[in-house]
Amino acid sequence: MAASLPQLCPLQTSKPLLSQPSFGLHPSSRYPLSRTKESRFKCSAGQTGFFTKLGRLLKEKAKSDVEKIFSGFSKTRDNLAVIDELLLYWNLSDTDRVLDELEEALLVSDFGPRITIKIVESLRDDIYGGKLKSGSDIKDALKRSILNFLTSKAPKTELQLGYRKPAVIMIVGVNGGGKTTSLGKLANRLKKEGTKILMAAGDTFRAAASDQLEIWAERTGCEIVVAEKEHAKAATVLSQAVKRGKEQGYDVVLCDTSGRLHTNYSLMEELVACKKALSKIIPGAPNEILLVLDGTTGLNMLQQAREFNEVVGVTGLILTKLDGSARGGCVVSVVDELGIPVKFVGVGETVEDLQPFDAEAFVNAIFP
Repeated sequence: MAASLPQLCPLQTSKPLLSQPSFGLHPSSRYPLSRTKESRFKCSAGQTGFFTKLGRLLKEKAKSDVEKIFSGFSKTRDNLAVIDELLLYWNLSDTDRVLDELEEALLVSDFGPRITIKIVESLRDDIYGGKLKSGSDIKDALKRSILNFLTSKAPKTELQLGYRKPAVIMIVGVNGGGKTTSLGKLANRLKKEGTKILMAAGDTFRAAASDQLEIWAERTGCEIVVAEKEHAKAATVLSQAVKRGKEQGYDVVLCDTSGRLHTNYSLMEELVACKKALSKIIPGAPNEILLVLDGTTGLNMLQQAREFNEVVGVTGLILTKLDGSARGGCVVSVVDELGIPVKFVGVGETVEDLQPFDAEAFVNAIFP
């Protein structure tokens, strides 16, 4: 597939790169795809408040795209439909039986034992305390409780990109979780809001990774920096991309990294080197370190998230493949256990199906 792409041309740098691999900028990116309509706002390198506006626009999109969230969590919703049946004919004498079955439904959907017990015991206290007097009262209290779990520990679900350009976002995760695909879909979403994007192919470990990201660059009309020689260091590739982003007025640099098992110490240390290299070029970079987690693994993702967070300090999560899973409760478990906000969720196969996470829309999707 990569053979059909144009040949890469060397970057022009102010100094020769001694004993370092050379890098390339995809030539098609020098002729960006023409837009058929005006951007919703202009994007200039010194524009104050640009990232604030971008975050607000993405948040508005999350609320306007609730139908995609609703359809994406259909399997989890079907799994939890039994709760409506339980509460339809609820009466006080049946409380313990109903709560036992509600507990089972939450566990099956991967809410996790700790959260499930907290929710059920809180409902039990409120029922016997006379605060909840009908099935609809119990369901409303259940939804409020889950919403509180999502918003109290990690309220900032929008991207935190600071005030200086370029903002740098580093994407990390294990192999097969949808890391590179998520980066491409994120680039598409940001580009549609008028953002000038530069991709950095920092996955130098997997042979086909750069090819895959080049295809996403073509597809989204973004520019991309890649290593032209084998065995290039990921930190060097990302550094060159961020330097170019800084020099040429890009808004956001999206940095791909090699997929790795959280148990592979040497590869995890490479992430630390990447992070340090970026901060030398732009103090405080990267602005976001987004960990991509496969939603079909449910609660098994927690250990991955703990390890990545300990090594590089994860600032946000992208949960993928949730449309193919009935384990949507893991969203709540991850936030509660780690205090890391979910920034985006993958709810389908198309380029538009990476959705900004909205806690209220999520709760309404699994408990309509």
